[in-house]
Order: sequence, then C-alpha cells, then structure tokens
Amino acid sequence: MSLLLSSPTMTRSIFLNLPIADLPRSKAFFSALGFTFNPRFSNDHGACMVVSDTISVMLVTHGHFKNFTKKAICDATTTTEVLLCITCASREEVDDLAARAYAAGATPLDGAEDQGFMYSHNFQDPDGHNWDLLYMDPAENQES
Repeated sequence: MSLLLSSPTMTRSIFLNLPIADLPRSKAFFSALGFTFNPRFSNDHGACMVVSDTISVMLVTHGHFKNFTKKAICDATTTTEVLLCITCASREEVDDLAARAYAAGATPLDGAEDQGFMYSHNFQDPDGHNWDLLYMDPAENQES
C-alpha cells in the first residue's frame, strides 16, 4: 500500500489551523508583520493567512474550531501545542519581523539566537502560539 496521496507532479500545500480568541486582533497582529489574507478562505469565523504560495495558516475562532475536534482546545498561553517556524531571507528580515511582532503585541520568548550558519528569533503571538523566525545561510547549509 502506497502512502503517496497525490501525483508526483502535484505541488502539495499545507493549511495549518490555529484556534484564536479574537479574529480582528489576530488579523491586525499578523497584518502588522506583513502577512496578507486570502478572502476566498476567510469569513467571520476564520481568516486564511498567506505565508507562501503553498503554506497558509487558518486563524479560526475557538467557537468554530470546536466543530473540527472533540478534544478540548488547549490554552496556548500555558500549554504548547505546536511550534511554528517561518524561514526568512536574511538575518535582517528575522530582526525586522521580530521587531514588528513586538510592536504589534507579541511576547518575547528566548530572544535572538546566533549559531553562525543559523540565526533565529522567537515570540509568542497574542493567543500564546510560539513562532520562530529562522534564517539559514545557504553557503553554510550545504551538505558535504
């Protein structure tokens, strides 16, 4: 039995679904970081934040999120359900996005971390989800 769910020529997309308490607040926060929203997949219960051509984050109100699971929705301010990482084109972009996140209300976590070939900065969004901004130097990230 094959686990291949699509044809080899099909580009896969991913839609991450995050429960959020306040849709206008979440949209304002992520708009301040420069993200846009796809109106085709957005309504009063959720908004489709475009991360790239193949990655979207569905910000879904708690009430509507409950339609998709019988499990309790965790409080992301006290429990970690997922760690989200977004790659950036440069160290400067990491710092810029982190600064914009803080200005929009993010909570700092560990701050910037410099590992030479890899540079990151993390924060917690207004709903408590953990985000990591990551730059990896392509020249240093080559397999030998």
